[in-house]
Amino acid sequence: MDLKNDSLISDFVLLGLTSIWELEIFFFVVFFLAYASIMTGNILIIIMVVFDSHLHSTPMYFLLANLSFLDMTISTITVPKMITDCLSEQKIISLWGCMAQMFFLHFLGGSEMTLLIFMAVDRYVAICKPLHYTTIMSHRTLIGFVLLSWAVGFVHTMSQMAFTINLPFCGPNVVDNVFCDLPLVIKLACTDTYVLDLLVIADSGLLSLICFILLFVSYTVILITVHRRSSGGLSKAMSTLSAHITVVTLFFGPCIFIYASPFSSFSVDKFLSVFYSVITPLLNPIIYTLRNQEMKAAMIRLRNRHVGSRQTL
Repeated sequence: MDLKNDSLISDFVLLGLTSIWELEIFFFVVFFLAYASIMTGNILIIIMVVFDSHLHSTPMYFLLANLSFLDMTISTITVPKMITDCLSEQKIISLWGCMAQMFFLHFLGGSEMTLLIFMAVDRYVAICKPLHYTTIMSHRTLIGFVLLSWAVGFVHTMSQMAFTINLPFCGPNVVDNVFCDLPLVIKLACTDTYVLDLLVIADSGLLSLICFILLFVSYTVILITVHRRSSGGLSKAMSTLSAHITVVTLFFGPCIFIYASPFSSFSVDKFLSVFYSVITPLLNPIIYTLRNQEMKAAMIRLRNRHVGSRQTL
């Protein structure tokens, strides 16, 4: 698909969070440290899952490694640009760069939503059907889950970008956000976008809301099932599920607020965008490592293996 010939705009201007130089420097330091922590934390999870035999053979951690990859990629699409913009007087992004940013954000975001549902399925099988866990959650099933999550993300982004990429943009070109946000970019088109606006709200907002409801119901069913089987098992299940529930809340909360609240101000949207692209990917590794005994044990084993190999040399 090609952009129409009457598209006169070749780039967009991002307003960012502030125009005050001192605050720009502050955000530069914060975003730089946050991005370094995001990459370090998520890469560490992937390395531990790949090289630790116990984690590598456990379905939950296979899905967690894929979640870390998605978080890391989402941040890479947005945060480096946000960092460089903090030091730039004019925050410019090309038309194609903006389209690519929106495409991959919705692609990876839709994939992550679906992957979180599959992680809930994994917890349901592990807690409610433990004797059949290895049979149901086979390696083939896990590969199918990951491929299906990517497929859902692709369909999700294409259902919106197929219409957005051919919109004529002839001015203005100012996007009041830290990155190219689809609803804001659509409003800049030189044509009536009422139907497309509704499509974006319905596609992104309702998808997020429906996935969140499904996850909420699934985790509720798990806790009720465990409570009926054993009163003492509820605390064990809750300790296992608390990290998943926290991550789900952090992921879907800002996403639902942005797309299901058409009357929210742009300033609120900007801070929610930062939360979605920076804070959530930063907190996920912390939640899964600090509150998970198996991850802590894997870190110790990995460290001891590294120390042992150095002593051997």
